Amino acid sequence: MSSEQIIYGKIIQGPEPETIEGYICLRDGVITDIGEENTSSEIIISPCLVNSHTHIGDSVIKDPILGNIVGNRVEPDLDLLVRPPDGLKHRVLQATPQFKLIEAMKRTISDMIATGTSTFADFREGGVPGTLALKDALDNKDIVCRILGRISGTEGSKTDIEYEAELLLRESYGFGISGSRDMDWAALETIREVAISWKKPFFIHAGEKNRSDIDPALSLDPDVLIHMTHADPSDLRQVADEQKPVIVCPRSNFITGVGMSPVEKMLDLGVNVAIGTDNVMLNSPNMFAEMEVLRKIFNIDDRQVFKMCTLNGASILNVNKVGYIAKGLSPKIMILNGSSDNLNGITDPLRGIVRRARPDDILTIIN
Repeated sequence: MSSEQIIYGKIIQGPEPETIEGYICLRDGVITDIGEENTSSEIIISPCLVNSHTHIGDSVIKDPILGNIVGNRVEPDLDLLVRPPDGLKHRVLQATPQFKLIEAMKRTISDMIATGTSTFADFREGGVPGTLALKDALDNKDIVCRILGRISGTEGSKTDIEYEAELLLRESYGFGISGSRDMDWAALETIREVAISWKKPFFIHAGEKNRSDIDPALSLDPDVLIHMTHADPSDLRQVADEQKPVIVCPRSNFITGVGMSPVEKMLDLGVNVAIGTDNVMLNSPNMFAEMEVLRKIFNIDDRQVFKMCTLNGASILNVNKVGYIAKGLSPKIMILNGSSDNLNGITDPLRGIVRRARPDDILTIIN
């Protein structure tokens, strides 16, 4: 038996988000009508958020030592934290029993759902077993996950690498590579060939710590690039010309001390930019915090920030009917309390969400 639901409030709608006052009508999760009319409702109706880059396996360690303490300052060391195979993250993952890993990932997934995220992409370490562990953690969780797997070793023959890569693609959405300098080049080329033959996406980190791995990464013709913190103007022009999306992780880049991605230049060139929270051991998977940083530190226009955290991510991850509100779609919707102590007094719901909204402003999530 079908059910209909009508919700009144201020609606952030459309692929180029604009706010209207009125109502939406939902039938069995599909938006059947959107109407404009005056309403006294202080509810804000918004699409849920898309977290385009995570590593939730390291949910088992959320307060790592980030580097060396010099006086009153911590000097971060990115390689110490995440460089395979001996970075802190990888040592912790190897030492953690599978059941504890799965439970920690379940908690993070629940946290994402509670904080308004409907879709996320995860770079899952550990080969096929690592991917299967994430699938176990996702069981019965009402969230979309794009699992980007990573083979467990690259020292075998080309045939061995092809075999493991194909096994991995049977269980995952595509490949999520840590960087072009982090593994044997011949193995990396083989993995790329497998992705092409299987018509699966190939994501890769590039330019996070410095520029040295950008040219090799681009030579692999990746589908999506992560970070590009140290990309120069020629790199960005190539990325724009080849229409390659970029996922940036502002809070992660700050805490690891690698600098700020040139987000504004990317947007100016027409690059499709989305946002991720990166490693759970560095940041909570709270996309509201990413929006606030993008607006207040990067000074990016509110509408662009909102798109990067909703529609842009959905398009990069090829998640249909997610990322914006429109008639005929069935996106997950978050209902926020526009009269909360935090949001009371805002004049534009989109600006209010981007600059100051918090997870505790969410009243409910509609699937």
